Amino acid sequence: MLIVSIVSTACSSSNTSEETASNEVLPEFLKDKPEEMQTIYINAAQNKELLENIPCYCGCGKSAGHKNNYDCFIHENKKDGKVVWDDHGTKCGVCLEIAAQSVSDLKSGKSIKQIRQSIVEKYKSGYATPTPEV
Repeated sequence: MLIVSIVSTACSSSNTSEETASNEVLPEFLKDKPEEMQTIYINAAQNKELLENIPCYCGCGKSAGHKNNYDCFIHENKKDGKVVWDDHGTKCGVCLEIAAQSVSDLKSGKSIKQIRQSIVEKYKSGYATPTPEV
């Protein structure tokens, strides 16, 4: 996947967050990032239900307190529609790959359960302990 070439697979626990008006307005920290990364961020923001049900395998559960793959991209959804974005995904190839594959699989007709099983199978060995079960 091209994602690995746009970011290293090592993840950082020091994250920056930024608020925007909605999940359709990308944060400034993505401005100089590759278009593919920006697309993954937009898709992640617009697929909350899916990614909240998908574990992440980069170690962010321990290092950043994330509970699922969605947390790698979105820190908070506010009641007024504003979104607080997390830049964790910009520094982590595992997070990006999981989100991109999950959204692609959903668009191809797979259920959330099937997608989760596929991700668990793919990342079950050689990666960090997954984020907590949802």
